[in-house]
This record gives sequence, C-alpha cells and structure tokens, in this order.
Amino acid sequence: MTVQAHRPPSITCRRVIFGLLVLFSLAVMASLMAFVLAPGGFNGVKLALLTCFLITLPWLVVGFWHAVIGFGIMVFARDPAGLTCPIDPAGASQGIPERATALLSCIRNENVQEVERKLDAMVSGLVTRSVEEGFALYVLSDTSDDRIAEEEAEIFEAMRQRWHGRISVVYRRRTVNTGYKAGNIADFCARWGHLHRYAITLDADSYLAPETLVALVQRMEANPQVGILQTLAVGLPSKALFARVFQWGMRLGMRSYTLAAAWWQGDCGPYWGHNAILRLEPFRTQCMLDPLPGRGPLAGAILSHDQIEAVLMRRAGFEVRVWPVEDGSYEENPPNLIEYVRRDLRWCHGNLQYVKLLTLKGLKLVSRIQLLMAILMYVSSIAWMAFIAITVYASLAAPPETLQFDSGLGMVMFAVVMTMVFAPKASSLCYVMMSTNRRKGFGGGARVAISAICEVVFTMLLAPLMAITHTLFVIMLFAGARVGWQRQERLPKGVGWAMAMRKFWPQFGLGCLGIWWASQFPLAMQWLFLPIVTGPALVLPLTVFSSMPSLGAIADRYGFWRLPEEREKPAEFRLLENGGLAAEDLQQSGPAVLPR
Repeated sequence: MTVQAHRPPSITCRRVIFGLLVLFSLAVMASLMAFVLAPGGFNGVKLALLTCFLITLPWLVVGFWHAVIGFGIMVFARDPAGLTCPIDPAGASQGIPERATALLSCIRNENVQEVERKLDAMVSGLVTRSVEEGFALYVLSDTSDDRIAEEEAEIFEAMRQRWHGRISVVYRRRTVNTGYKAGNIADFCARWGHLHRYAITLDADSYLAPETLVALVQRMEANPQVGILQTLAVGLPSKALFARVFQWGMRLGMRSYTLAAAWWQGDCGPYWGHNAILRLEPFRTQCMLDPLPGRGPLAGAILSHDQIEAVLMRRAGFEVRVWPVEDGSYEENPPNLIEYVRRDLRWCHGNLQYVKLLTLKGLKLVSRIQLLMAILMYVSSIAWMAFIAITVYASLAAPPETLQFDSGLGMVMFAVVMTMVFAPKASSLCYVMMSTNRRKGFGGGARVAISAICEVVFTMLLAPLMAITHTLFVIMLFAGARVGWQRQERLPKGVGWAMAMRKFWPQFGLGCLGIWWASQFPLAMQWLFLPIVTGPALVLPLTVFSSMPSLGAIADRYGFWRLPEEREKPAEFRLLENGGLAAEDLQQSGPAVLPR
C-alpha cells in the first residue's frame, strides 16, 4: 500500500524567508562595495569592478545562508533528514517488488576490475539480505577502446554466470557515445525501461550499501509522487593525498549546505546524475534530452544532463528530493589535481549550456533559480578573474586617481567575504567539535584542528588556481576548442613535474606575474594579494606532492583528514574489501530465486 508523503505546509514560507535573506544580503554587500569604491567618484574602471563583484555575489551569499540555516537544523532539529525530506515509508518492513529496480552502471574506458569489484560487492550485499530478486543489474558501456571492451565482455560474462539464478546481469556496449551519459541511459530506457519500475543510477566509482538500495526502493514505493530521490554521496576512504584533503573538506561543508538547500527547495531538489533512484515511467516520457539547437560551444548534446532531468521531472508534476543522510552512499573523488580539473571543466561546459534552457516553458521558479545558480557557479570564477585583471590594469597603467577607494571599508569587505567563503565548512566543523563521538569519528580533536587548518590553506591555494583554469577554458571553448569525454583515472597515481608543467604552465606563469605585481605594493598591503597569487605560483609542487601515494599513506597512518568510515568500518566495506561473496558463501546464502 502506498501513502502520500507529508508535504510541509511551510515550504512557501521557507522559500520566502530564504529569498528575503539572500536579497537583503545582496543589497548590503552591493552597497558596501559601492561605498568602498566611492572616494574620488565613479568611472569606467570602478563600474566594471562593481559589475564583476555583483556577479560573484549570489553564489557567495547563498552558500553563507545555507551554512547558517544548515547549522541550525543540525543542532536544533530532532530529525534533520525528516524535516528536510519528509518521505519516510509507512511500511518499511514490507518487501520490495520483484525485479522492479534496475541498477544502471554507466562506464566508459574505466578500470574494469575496479568497476566489477564494486558491483560484485553490491550484488553480494543484496544476496546476503535475500533481496536480490528485487533487482537487475545493467552494465551500460560506452567504451571506445577495443582492448578495454574485450576485458569488459569477459569480466561481466563471468559475473553473469556467477550470479545466474539469483540476479540478472546484462552487459551492453555502444560503439558510438551519442549523447554521452544521458544518451547511454536513454538507450537503456528505450530497450529495457518498460521492464522495470525504477532505476538506480551508478557511476563507475559509485558504491551503495544494500540497506541503502532497499531503502531507496521502499521510499519510492511509499511515495508515488516522488520522481527522483537523490542520496547524499560521500567520498570513499582514499590513500591519495589530494582526494583525502578534498573530500574531507567536502564532507564538512556538504551536510549543512545540503540540509539547508533541501529545507527551502523541498520538492524541487537537485539530481547529481548518480547514487539516485529514478521513477522510470515519467523519466522515459518526460526527461529525454534532445541536443541543443544552433552552433557553437553551447549547442549539441548536454554534458551536465542531471539537473536538466531534475527540472523536467518536476515540470511533469513529480517531486525531486534529496535524502540528506551520509550513510550508505559512496563515490570516489579524483586522486590528483589533473583529474579534478578534467572533471570540473566538463561540468563547467555542461553548466554553461543551461543558458539555452533558462527560458524553457513550464519550469517552476525554483527550477529556473537552480539552473541560474549552476551557471553562476562557473561564471563567478570568470567574474572574479575579470575583477583581478581590471585591478591589475588600473594599478599599472591607469592614473593613480582612477582606483581611489576607502581602505578601512575595504578591510571590512575583505573580512565579510572571507567569512562567507568559509562559512559552510566552519559551520560543520563547529558541529563536529561539539560532540566527543563526532570528534573521534574524524580522528580526534587535535587531528581535526590540524586537518582543518591545512584544508583551509589547501582551499585558498586551489580557489584562484581553479578560477584561472575556468577562465582560460571558457576563452578556449568560445575560440573553437573541442571538448571530449576522456577516460578518468580513479586510482592513486603520482604526477611528475614534466606532466604538471605541461598541464598548468599558463597558471604557473600568471602566478609568477602575480607575485611580481604584488611586490610593487607596500609590504603592509602585500598580504592582501597573497591568497590570490600564491596558489597559481605554487601549482607545480601542489600538483606533484598532493598526487604522491606515499604522502597519502602517511596521512592515513597518522589519522589526518580521516573520515568516520575509516575509524569504524561499515559492514558494506567488508564486502568491498573482500571482493564480495566467495563460492562457499554463495552455497550458504539460501535458495536461489530465479528472476522473471
């Protein structure tokens, strides 16, 4: 039996409150910046600076209020997940429909053994809980490398035979990567979508606990108005130093940020393309994506398909929800800076394509705001770099009176901006430090404090580096550069100095020029520019040292940037580490249930 989920009557009130907070903050920050620039009157340079600043503001202000509201929810709400995602199933003990759910593993030129290891562990977990009859596994390959494709066919055929009589395993390879991942899933929908009620989307690095898989299906069964339910995927423990530091910071900022976003977005939540469950009938009929019309870099197949699918599902009348629980849903983060940049630039290109979809008919207001914020996520970086470039120009080439400003208010502005930048991580860090158990989960109070300080330095080095990278990428994109979908390296692997220079020489050169520019100012002012120029100037050692597996192993050994799952391993990790069930375990796990 299904029941209608509780829809909080306060959702409109929440959205009004959040909107007013954001608009008020935007007005205050814009006014403060105008006062900073007011001495000597406004000219073209100052108006350009103010415009760039205004473009960077929305993402900054929204992040700040997400941090504040999310912290309040974590501290004061009895059930934060229930408050923000009220769709608990009425009958959680009931079974799940037979073969109702397809597990979709979307891969392209991946390490096949790593993919198989995770999938085998997930299937093993379902078998140990005697719920495998509710699922079918589809490995959807878009691999372009024939050698890897041969390995895929061999490994997944062996997997199909190993699980025969318990769970259906289907391997399919497309020889042409039409539509990228969205096209891969669309092909599944056309061929097999009618056989299943739900689909759980998996990336090559996804790993979900069997309890999470079952809980997702139960929530969809109990809430027929939900079209997409997104889990809060957290990073798998990693030996790569870059991944450890990056995902530790993400873990701190993600909980408060996502709780607050779910609090006001409600049934217009986001979809991140993996570790989520879809209701297949409306997805097949309402969320198929046509290539964007026209010519140029924003036309063609949509790279960041997930958020478009979310707003189309909401337009069709179905809810899109985030289930903000950190347990049981995992992913791997890039092991080095090069892989991180490669992934981020693909997202940058995809998000910029949303410009063509902002006026799509029938979208909810919240959906349009989400698309706009996704665009601003990367446009803000470009505006920030434009702000710096204009400042450099004015300081070097323009008359001295061109860039008069109020230094006292400028310091206040700098402090406010830095507070807003680090608010999401600071709020979650405070929440962790408020509890002995939470501190122990992240390595203990001293390790948490040291890890947090180092992560802040890491973020300050990374932020200007990524802003330069986004700007250069967009310039090249509109100049006609082609963007492909290359293989992602997911295992820890060192990066050499030559490779770092080959990938990041523009950023390194601009960083060195920035150091020279900052040296032209009095010593009392130079520290203001250090956060901007240091990261690009140090990009080569940052890339090389953060990629070294040996440094990652040392950090792991001494408990720095430790995740709670590393201190107390969940049961699903034992399956992952042991490679799933052994043959004798299969014989003892109960009678086979033949899939229909």
